[in-house]
Amino acid sequence: MISRLANSIAPSSTLAITAKANAMKAEGIDVIGFGAGEPDFDTPDYIKEAAIRAIQEGFTKYTPVAGIVSLRKAIAHKLQVENNVMYTPEQIVVSNGAKHSLVNTFMALLNPGDEVIIPAPFWLSYPEMIKMAHGIPQILQTRQSDGYKMKPEDLEKAINPKTRALILNSPSNPTGVVYTREEIQTIAQMAVKHDLWIVSDEIYEYLVYEGAEHTCVASLSQEIYDHTVTINGLSKSHAMTGWRIGYIAAPVEVAKAAANIQSHATSNPNSIAQKAAEAALDLNQSFARDMVEVFERRSKLMYEGLSAVPGFDLIKPHGAFYCFINVSALFGKHYNDEEICSAADFARVLLEAENVAVVPCQDFGASDCIRLSYAMKETMIQTGIARLNNFVESLR
Repeated sequence: MISRLANSIAPSSTLAITAKANAMKAEGIDVIGFGAGEPDFDTPDYIKEAAIRAIQEGFTKYTPVAGIVSLRKAIAHKLQVENNVMYTPEQIVVSNGAKHSLVNTFMALLNPGDEVIIPAPFWLSYPEMIKMAHGIPQILQTRQSDGYKMKPEDLEKAINPKTRALILNSPSNPTGVVYTREEIQTIAQMAVKHDLWIVSDEIYEYLVYEGAEHTCVASLSQEIYDHTVTINGLSKSHAMTGWRIGYIAAPVEVAKAAANIQSHATSNPNSIAQKAAEAALDLNQSFARDMVEVFERRSKLMYEGLSAVPGFDLIKPHGAFYCFINVSALFGKHYNDEEICSAADFARVLLEAENVAVVPCQDFGASDCIRLSYAMKETMIQTGIARLNNFVESLR
C-alpha cells in the first residue's frame, strides 16, 4: 500500500499525451505533437564545449550543495545586469532544474495546512508540488475576458488567515500571458500588505513578443524583494532542458533552508551541467535573441491559423511558446459515433483521427481548454493546423 501523499499526486497529463504521441511515432505513424514544453533548438556549441572541458579536466566530483560559487556569482551578476536586482551568492541555490527549485521552495516555506494561491489556468505541477510539501493549493480562477490575468480584487477576496504564499508565472504556461509591470506591482504590493510570500516563476523571461516586457518581481521595491522567491533556470532560455539546471534567488534564510533540504534530498546538481550553465550565463544572449525571433514568427503563424478554425476561442499569446484555446463551443458535436463532451475528449479523438497531439487542460485548471506548443518548425505548425481544421470541419 502506497502512502496517502503518493496516492494524492496526479500524474502529468502533458507527459502522458507526449508519451502516447511518441509511441505512435515509434510505430511509424506521422504524428504532429503540439504537446511538449521544450525548445526544439539544440543547446549552443559553446555550452557543450564547456561541459566537455569539465569532463576532460576531471570536474566530476561532488560540489557544494547549493552549486559552485563561480556559478552562483554568475547568476547574481545576470540578475543584477539584466533584472536590476541584487543578490549575493549566499542567496542563490542551484538545483536539478527549476522544478526542483520550486519543490525546495515550497518545502522551505510551508507548514502543514498552509495555503498557496495559484491563479488558474496554471502549470499543472504547482498544486502537486504544494501537496508534496504538505501545503494546500488554493485555486483562484481567472477569466478569459480579463486575458486570464489575476485581478487584485479577486486576489484580495481569496486571501485568508491560512494563506502563506502566492504563485506568479509571467510569461505564463499555459496561456502565454505576460503581466505588465504595473499589474505585477499592484499584485505584489497586496502580497506584501498581507505578509505573503511571492513565488515568482520566471523561467520564460526571455520569451516575450510584440513589445511585451518581462518584469522581475523582486526588482520592484525592497519590501517586495524581501517577500519574493525568484525561480529561474536555463531550460527555456538556452535550450538546456535535459541538463537540469534551475535556481532560487531569495532572502538568505530561505536560501539556507532550501539548500539544507536539498543536501538531504539530492545533494549538489550535476557538476558538469554546472560548468555548462556558467558558460551559458556569460550574458552573450545572441542565441536567446535569435531563438525569440523564431518563436515570435511561430507565435504569429500559430495564432492566426488557430483563430481561423471554427469553434476555437483563444487569446493572443505574448510570451512563452503556447497557444491556449477554449474549445467548449465544440462540445456536443460528434466524430463518427463519439461525442465531444470535454477538452479531454477532443484531444483523445483528435489524436486518433488526425494524428495530432494537443494537451487537454483539465489538470491546468481549465477543463474547457487545450494547449498547443509552437516549439516546432513552421511547416509542422502549418500541417498540424490543417489537420486540426479538417478534424473540426468533420464534426457533426
